[in-house]
Amino acid sequence: MNQKSVSSTLPISQDLNRDYILSLVIALLMTALSVAGFFFPSSIYPTEELQESFRTNDLMNLILGLPILLGSMWLARRGRLVGLLLWPGALLYDFYNYVANLSGTPFSFFTFLYLAILLLCAFIVFDLLRKIDSKSVCEHLASKVSEKFTGWVLVLFGVAFIFRSVGLLTEVGAGEASLSAGEIGTLFADLVLSTFWIAGGVLILRRKPLGYVSGLALLFAGSMLFIGLILILILQPLLTETTFVLMDVIVVFIMGLICFIPFGLYLRGVINSTD
Repeated sequence: MNQKSVSSTLPISQDLNRDYILSLVIALLMTALSVAGFFFPSSIYPTEELQESFRTNDLMNLILGLPILLGSMWLARRGRLVGLLLWPGALLYDFYNYVANLSGTPFSFFTFLYLAILLLCAFIVFDLLRKIDSKSVCEHLASKVSEKFTGWVLVLFGVAFIFRSVGLLTEVGAGEASLSAGEIGTLFADLVLSTFWIAGGVLILRRKPLGYVSGLALLFAGSMLFIGLILILILQPLLTETTFVLMDVIVVFIMGLICFIPFGLYLRGVINSTD
């Protein structure tokens, strides 16, 4: 099946060649930075503290961030609606991760590479949402993706994370808590992603076409963040002197069900809509 016939099976208004190319640029940058950061940490991170903090994150980029990006692109390239709708979610996950790198490491040549990844992720998400025929997606998914359940989960999840982020940032500002630059950067990333969760949830509740387009991506990004955190809790003790705490893994998994369950239901709706 050639690319023209594949594109004709997707609900898009323009071809996605530019988005494929730019996403591959992101994948190459992620691979180079993560391989260097994991196998040669001293070449990127000037202190042992930074090496311990970011080496596990570099491994996560290789075993989770990169595969979900390439996998969603591959599905979209094959004309699968599920891949097209997962693609922005994979980009949001990678955007979130590199906010911590940008804010938590000293200024250097690598700062420009982190910034390039962030800007490319943001641009491609915008470009994909602009090119996807949201009305067609809405017609495919209406009444098949549990709109009320999905919408309220996204809204409440976003509100909870905004309150958490604002509370912690307020404590830091008042001198009542101490966080690293990377942790503070992650809180700002939480605020950005939470705003998207709330907006997407409201759009789905109101049965707006853009809500149907963004719903799977937002749930996917949230689910991958929880899976990534679980993997970090498991892998970090193997790479650093951190103690493994099983209860932490269990707690994060239970919290992750908030995203896992609606994501699974939405994913099933998308797949069934194309059968």
